[in-house]
Amino acid sequence: MAEKAGKSGLTAASVARAKPKDKPYKLSDRDGLYLLVKPSGTRYWRMNYRFHDFQRTITFGRYPEVLLADARERLLQARRLLADGIDPVDQAKLNKIADSVAASNTFKAVADEWLEKVRLEERAAASIKKYEWQLGLVMPAIGRRPISKISAHEVLLALKKIERTKKFYTATSVRTTCSQVFRFAIATARAERDVCADLRGALVTLKVVHRAAITTPKEAGALLRSIEDYEGDLQTRIAMRLLPHVFVRPGELRHAEWKEFDFDRKVWTIPEHKMKMRRPHAVPLSRQAIAIIREIEHDAAYSPYLFPSLRSANRPMSDNTINAALRRMGYGKDEMTAHGFRAMAATLLNEMGLWNADAIERQLAHVEANAVRRAYTRGQYWDERVRMMQHWSNYLDGLRDGAKVLRPNFGQTALG
Repeated sequence: MAEKAGKSGLTAASVARAKPKDKPYKLSDRDGLYLLVKPSGTRYWRMNYRFHDFQRTITFGRYPEVLLADARERLLQARRLLADGIDPVDQAKLNKIADSVAASNTFKAVADEWLEKVRLEERAAASIKKYEWQLGLVMPAIGRRPISKISAHEVLLALKKIERTKKFYTATSVRTTCSQVFRFAIATARAERDVCADLRGALVTLKVVHRAAITTPKEAGALLRSIEDYEGDLQTRIAMRLLPHVFVRPGELRHAEWKEFDFDRKVWTIPEHKMKMRRPHAVPLSRQAIAIIREIEHDAAYSPYLFPSLRSANRPMSDNTINAALRRMGYGKDEMTAHGFRAMAATLLNEMGLWNADAIERQLAHVEANAVRRAYTRGQYWDERVRMMQHWSNYLDGLRDGAKVLRPNFGQTALG
């Protein structure tokens, strides 16, 4: 049986004073809302309604967890659904399912799925390891949160914690990786937007510092002579002698395997999984490059790698080996790095004025953004790249031996 309230409905005081009786009873509010008081003393907010000629009841929660004002707000939402032809009980069930799904789709769960996806795409092992490390930095803050509920502010707080350790580049890089996880969540219907997009400009952005490199003929010649005189490990010396002639990325040289070389065709083909841009890359081998490789005192029967680790023949040399050797030779990290041989080649080859810039870029494995143009440059410049690489090795020999090299005249005459 229902007890009526005043014209304005129930009050907070009247709700608080409602005492249990022998039988359940109702305290009516307004617009169909009422408080059901049970003999046990529990009190529920409810509304009865008709939907498609069926009598139904929806519960808005229990008092005092849900107060009168909250119950009225929930009643209003239910009546709006009815006005739109939606059954509020069915909608509540759908919301509960959605909340359950969201709770199971935490940032960590989605990130783990995304990592598995990039593994199946055969991304470089080093890249996957970097992603795992980066995501691990934010897991304590947002890992257990439903990804659809995470706000931009939550991500920002996690990134600012990294910034406070002065790792500004790391914070920016982690934001980019988190953004990829959010975009994966959107594509798989676990989130509606990438909140990381709201953080552009919120993090410290340092001025880009290019890797140190020697880019003048005179200094390049001195460097090549220093490499020839290097008295450290023989394998390291051979790697340093070869790197200027092929100017691949240091990691690509370290992971070079005998099976990738065709000495009859004079070409080294690096498979796509070892390349930064995930595309195979061919390196024409000059006479000098082949001669240097022939100096290596082991073959594939000993190790698949041209430059195996000193600790294990089944692993490549350490990623710091060449840089450490350069430091032993007296070159500081602000003067020359293993990666700097690429900048040296790019600068000096362009200054020669003999080669098409696209041929140089292709040999550096810099990928053209336009797919049609990329296919065109890959095919057209091969013969030129073969000639260029032989010319480059001849040029390096001249610099090493102290020859004076005539540089192009762009309005003035200069000798390197």
